[in-house]
Parts: sequence; structure tokens; C-alpha cells
Amino acid sequence: MLSETDTLLAAPTLNQPIAFERIPTQIYADSNEASAAVAREIAEIIRSKQLQGKPAVLGLATGSSPKKVYAELIRIHREERLSFYNVISFNLDEYYPMKPDALQSYMRFMKEQLFDHIDIPKANYFLPDGTLAPSQVAAFCQEYEQRIDELGGLDFQLLGIGRNGHIGFNEPGSHVNSKTRLMTLDLTTRIDAALDFGGLANVPKKAITLGINQVMKAKRVVLLAWGEHKAKIIHEAIEGPVTDRVPATYLQGHANVQFVLDESAASELTRRKTPWLVEEVVWDRTMIKKAVTSLALSLNKPILKLTNRDYNDNGLSDLLAQVGQAYDLNIDVFNQLQHTITGWPGGKPNSDDTNRPERAEPAHKRCLIFSPHPDDDIISMGGTFQRLVDQGHDVHVGYQTSGNIAVADDEALRFIDFVVDYNQNFGIDSPDAERIFREAADFLRTKKDSDMDTPEVRQVKGIIRRGEAKATCRFVGNGVANAHFMNMPFYETGKVAKKPLGEEDIQITMDLIREIKPHQIYAAGDLADPHGTHKVCLDAVMEAVRRLKNEDFMKECWVWLYKGAWDEWAIDLIEMAVPMSPDQVMKKRQGIFKHQSQKDGVVYQGTDSREFWQRAEERNQATADLYNKLGLAEYEAMEAFVRWKY
Repeated sequence: MLSETDTLLAAPTLNQPIAFERIPTQIYADSNEASAAVAREIAEIIRSKQLQGKPAVLGLATGSSPKKVYAELIRIHREERLSFYNVISFNLDEYYPMKPDALQSYMRFMKEQLFDHIDIPKANYFLPDGTLAPSQVAAFCQEYEQRIDELGGLDFQLLGIGRNGHIGFNEPGSHVNSKTRLMTLDLTTRIDAALDFGGLANVPKKAITLGINQVMKAKRVVLLAWGEHKAKIIHEAIEGPVTDRVPATYLQGHANVQFVLDESAASELTRRKTPWLVEEVVWDRTMIKKAVTSLALSLNKPILKLTNRDYNDNGLSDLLAQVGQAYDLNIDVFNQLQHTITGWPGGKPNSDDTNRPERAEPAHKRCLIFSPHPDDDIISMGGTFQRLVDQGHDVHVGYQTSGNIAVADDEALRFIDFVVDYNQNFGIDSPDAERIFREAADFLRTKKDSDMDTPEVRQVKGIIRRGEAKATCRFVGNGVANAHFMNMPFYETGKVAKKPLGEEDIQITMDLIREIKPHQIYAAGDLADPHGTHKVCLDAVMEAVRRLKNEDFMKECWVWLYKGAWDEWAIDLIEMAVPMSPDQVMKKRQGIFKHQSQKDGVVYQGTDSREFWQRAEERNQATADLYNKLGLAEYEAMEAFVRWKY
């Protein structure tokens, strides 16, 4: 029997597609809504324990996923007077070795994200100690667990999930009965952390982590996941077998667990990917296109070769019963896909545009490409950029951020050294240039992991990236007059972690849209990381468009979303596909090469070891291959877009 307290802590009743999902799962529209719900649950636990005169024992996580939960708890503390005086918290993990004041320290993270903004006593929060001598670690881990047990265990454990399925730093291979211990980090985990450490070589190889056994003993466990990059591992954790290869699958055996996801993280779940296998669906054109393309790709058959039996044998008999025979369905979806393909992304003049993705008129459009970093325009839609220029449109590029943190230190030194040599060779007396070089050289020579670049070094790095962006504009024949460097303030922290989107960022975006009065806007719709630069830049564009939508010029403005270098739109979502010939693919590659600071060893490589030109080409070729597999024309490569109807 559950006690009254346990009943309060229990997960809400959900309509689960039990045939596939083995963990209770709640999907929210976005991470903001989801984080607020989780924060409210934590707040209720704290209040309930206060009424009982007992401490609320919380297990807390770090990383990008819980940031908005902590922000909401701070709001509740300030605006609703929630006190944390009775909270005792234990963090999941810490890198080893790690000083508590280092930029990457989880102690620093927790203080900045939560503890410094609430009234929790300093004696009440505990984290693994990254400064211990190796001989002290085992005893510390034993005492850490003992302290939790003496308090009656964790009332609530908050978790994130790694791309390899780890929870805490319990990497693949961890046993369900594992204790708190020093853990060697998986290479995948270290690659994912490289962004925070300025490169893989700087990432610690070990960490102290709370064991899975202690997590499984928690009275309530909530796991958070946001973004497309978590979708595959979430699918494995929820619908796959329990295995030490994916430690998060152990949570299938917990009596009171819930996964809290946004739509992007849930996209690989059966109820989202093939919902007709789970429940009755409304067979509108969008759902039909999704079902037919999914069926064709799963059977490796062109759409026009699908048969009634293919539909019946693969869970789509209801579609046939409600809509019609395979022959008619196949032709309809084939035509839908055919109509997305165009070599005229700005619209083809003097032509029937009934079945084209873009309007024929006006024949010469003003186009505004928003590029989150100074190279996203050429990496993500370079072929389309070139087409728009070649076809006579007035193309502008809004470079939303400086991209300065992605420039290596030695590249900055080389650039400053060039300026000093240039001045000396041409007899230009510039003491300031020489001073900047000396100060930058001295700083970079003694720079520590916890040091941020000086404002002068950041400015130099920004100038390097601006010059590369200009080179790309000249290369495609657009010149530099239509390049707009927005330098949105949210980005300029000097750290990987950025400020939230602010009013000034939105106003800068609105001002540029008003100045250009575009017929087309292209923006990065990459939602792989809701805390990343692309997502913040997209939020700025969307908010600016919403505020401007009633102005006369916006009535003629269409917004097209492209993806980044890592992912592509699902085939059933694509509304405009711009084909590229082998020569156009090669020219796009040469345009990407203009960004020399991002070649041959990128500062923030991410989880993909390929260079950006390789990522872009393989992604574009994969899109063209999908169209070919479905029975449409075969192209060398394609860039894909989805229209946002605001």
C-alpha cells in the first residue's frame, strides 16, 4: 500500500501505448512547459515535507536539461515564497579531477543555476568532491551513500540522459546494483562534453557518480530529455530491452518513474513516428504522406510499387478502408513529393505556380537569410543561396552572432601577428596594434581552463569570422554590401553558456527585417539542442516575425526553415527540395572552405568528427537518395526546407 506521502509523489496517470512503451512518459510541446511542470512537482514535494516537519531529500542533476527547471524553482521561490530551508540535496556526479571554481565544475554550475538564488543552507547541499586524492575517493563514495541512506533515501531524483544512455555518469556496462564510485568516462560522453572544455583533449577522463542502485531506491524518479539529438536513445530507453548497454533502461524496473520529453526528443517513439500502430489517427493529407513514405522506406520499395497487401500487412489496413486503394494513395503521395522539388527557390517567373513550393511573383524577390553563426548560410543552404543569387534575387544575409568562441587561440595569435607585420612592412605606426598583440600573446600563453578570453581577444576572433563570411558572400557573387553583422548580445558572454534571449536581440532582428522588407526569410530550424545558439536565434526570428506580422510588407513574406549540418527534415515534412548538380555540390564545398578557421580541427567539433563540408555533402546526398528510393528523379544532392506559417 502507498502511504499518503507516496501517493502525493506518484506519477500522474497517463494514457500509455503499453504495447510499445515500458516507462510512463509525458510529452510536452516544448522544454519550457515541461520544465515548469517538473518544477511544480518538486515544489509540492518540498511543501508537503515542510507540513510534516521533515526534510525533502532531492537528487539533482546538471547539464543543459535541468536549467529551466532550476530557473522555474527560483521564480517560485521569489514570487510564491517557496522556502528551501528544509531541502537537503545530493548531486549525481562531478568530473574528476575538478576544482570547484572551474568553469566546468558542477559545484559552480549548481551555485550559479540554483543554490545562490534560493535560501537553501550551505550545509544542506552535497556534491561529489573532485579535489580528493585518489586514495580518498572510495571512502568518500561510501560516506556519500551512507548519508543518503541515513536520511531515508531520496524523495525525488532528477535525471538527464546521455547520448549513449548513461544516467549520472553510469556509463554503458554499469550494473543495476552499482554503487557510488569513480567511473571512467565513455568516449561518447567525453566528445559530448568537449564543447564545454574547449576541445576533447581538455575533458577529464573520469568522474565520480552516484550509483544506479541508489537511483533505483529513490521514491520518485523523473528523467528529462529535450531535442532531436536525444530522440534515438530515448526510444531505446523507453521501448527497448533492459540492457547494461543502455543504463537508462534499468528505469523500466522502477515503480515510480516518469520520462518528461519535448516533442523533438519524443520524435522516435512509436506513438510519434508511426502513430497508426498505437491508436486511431485522423487520415488527413499530412498523416497519409507520413504513413506512405514510412511504409515505402521500411519495405525499400518505390511509392508507386506499393500494393494493397503491403498496406494490410504493415498496420495500414485502416487507411485503405477509410481512404481508398493503394493505387490512388500512391499516386497522390508521389505527386505531393514531386511538387516539393524545384530548381527555382525564389519562384519561377512567368510560370504556373499552382504546384510549385514558391510563388512566381514577384519575379525578383528580396530574400533575407538568417545565419546563426557566420558559416551556417553556406553550410546549410549554400546551393540555394547560390541559386537565389544566380537567378537575380536581392539576397541579404543576417549573421546573427559573431561566432567568436569557435576560433582557436593560435588562429587569433596568427591574425594579430599578421596585423603587426603588415603595419611594419608598410611603415604604419600603430602602437595599439602592437600592444594588443603583446597582451593577447601573454594572456593566451598562460590561459587556464577557467579563464575567459579577454574582450580584445574575443573581438579579434569575431573579426576573423566576419572576414570569412564576407569571403563567402563574394564567392557566391553577392558582394559584401548585403552582409549584415547583427552581433546579437545574448551570444557575447565569452563562454559556451549564453544569456537567455533578450529584448535587445529581438529588436535587432526586427530592425533588419524592417530594413530589408523581405519576400522570403530563411532561418535555421535546427532544434537539436533547445539551449544552443541555433534555437535561440530561431526564437529571435520567430518572435520578431510575430510582432511584425501585421505590417503591410509582411503580408508578402514567406518564412522557410532549413536544418543545420547535423540533421535533415523528415521526408514527409519537406515542402521545398532544391536539387544540386555535381558541379553545384563542388562549388558549395569551395564556399565552405572560405571559413578557414573552421577547417582542420574545429574548436567545438561536437559529436561528429567529420569536417563541415563533409557533413553537409553527406546530408544533402542522403536527402536526394531518399527521393530516389521513393521512386522520384535521381539527383546528386538536395537541400530541404519547411515553410513556417506564422
